[in-house]
Amino acid sequence: MTQAVAENEWKPSKSPWLIAIPTIFAAFMFVLDETIANVALPHMAGTFSVSRQESMWILTSYIVASGIMITAVDWFCKKLGRKNFFIGSICLFTVSSFMCGISNSIEMILIARILQGLGGGGLLPVAQAVMLEGFEPQERGKAMASFGLVIVVAPIIGPVLGGWITDNWNWPWIFFINVPIGIFTMWISKVLLEDPPYAQKQENVRLDKIGFLFLVLWLVSMQVIFDKGNDADWFNAPWICKLTIFCVLCFIAFIVSQLKGKSPLIDLTVFKDKNYAIGTWVQVAIMAIMLASIALLPQFLQTLLGYSAFTSGMAIMPRGCGALLGIAIFGSLSKKVDNRLFALFGLLLVGIAGLKFGFLNLNISTISIAIPNFMFGVGMGFAMMPLVAYSVMTLDNSQMTNASGLQNMLKNVGGAVGTSVVTTLISRYSQIHQANMVGNMTNLNQVFADKVSSMTAVFSQLTSIDVANYMAQYSLYGSMLKQATLWGFMEAFRWCGIVAIIIAPLVFLLKNPKK
Repeated sequence: MTQAVAENEWKPSKSPWLIAIPTIFAAFMFVLDETIANVALPHMAGTFSVSRQESMWILTSYIVASGIMITAVDWFCKKLGRKNFFIGSICLFTVSSFMCGISNSIEMILIARILQGLGGGGLLPVAQAVMLEGFEPQERGKAMASFGLVIVVAPIIGPVLGGWITDNWNWPWIFFINVPIGIFTMWISKVLLEDPPYAQKQENVRLDKIGFLFLVLWLVSMQVIFDKGNDADWFNAPWICKLTIFCVLCFIAFIVSQLKGKSPLIDLTVFKDKNYAIGTWVQVAIMAIMLASIALLPQFLQTLLGYSAFTSGMAIMPRGCGALLGIAIFGSLSKKVDNRLFALFGLLLVGIAGLKFGFLNLNISTISIAIPNFMFGVGMGFAMMPLVAYSVMTLDNSQMTNASGLQNMLKNVGGAVGTSVVTTLISRYSQIHQANMVGNMTNLNQVFADKVSSMTAVFSQLTSIDVANYMAQYSLYGSMLKQATLWGFMEAFRWCGIVAIIIAPLVFLLKNPKK
């Protein structure tokens, strides 16, 4: 009891705002790299001669690898000391970022991205734990508002920065820019950070090897299912069925090993805390929506509307402006208004923005993209900040590293699954709408026949009548494919909005702490 009190009363010797500098830099690098490659994917796919769907592995491999590492953060902090582990993670992240930039094959960049994810996986939970420990409980709302500049704004800045770098330099530079920032962050972390008694290097610390093995097998097999399932026609493929069974068994074995083991990899008992459990799962859903929508929008703008990488990134900028506004409003009113109302209103705004995206067309202006993006950003700013603060408000300081690690691991899994799911939704809905529309492309349809006739007359001025007729039908078929793809994107956007609206009422299950 005395030790627990001492742990909760520990405070760093330096100002918490000063300590926040290296943690925010590190977290910013990690979260930025979740989305900075989005707008560069078409260029990277061309460099490595792979399809658009195969290039998505460049995003998901990073997210899954970081999710795996996040669960081992608590063990590494005890084994090496939290400060040493934090600096080592920055070092690995920086070196692997350089490897990404010099990659000349899809296999090499996937290996480099996995290493980058392993290095980055330790940054966000440690940064969050350090931030929360340094502030008094009543001041954690402000701390999370500042931290929100990282977890909300960085993924939104990513496509803009990535697009500008890709268009003006080349895509490898989106990784090279991490090198000087990483070196600076390592130096300032060594100068400013210090370990509390419960986060210092400990002796005889054991790693739950069995639990870690089941965790890796579960996450990797799950991601393979989501990434390759659509290509293999899902459960019509025997290997997908077998892999799904294997994935479920590994997940069950992992949960049992953590509940029954003497030295579990992660402490699942934090889910007994109602606020932590509800807040975590809502954040998982939000992260899936956010990363899925950020992966969707640049592809939609570049493939269907002909935007450049930088222009598509700029089209997402209003989301960052909205997030900044939402965070600023929350920071100034968090002590005056029930924070659950902020979360509810934010989720509803995200839902409405997703539905507005679901009714776009190929003749839209930039403002049609900017308005729902701005709403989406304000909603994310309102929703994420109170949810992060509520989820850890009733936990002890000694639980912060494990709790934030587990929470961020699940959010990473949610983001990877969300990105894979929307890719499948686009493909499936495009096929469905194509099948519905192709039945009208027949000479029995007078509108289609008249259109072919008029276009044939135009093309016949340049070539023979037979070739002109073929060109007319081919052109209309291409337009039909473009419209079917548009519908696929719109359906995926709508699902993002619907999910946000469905989970919004869950915020009232959070316990409102006494003032």
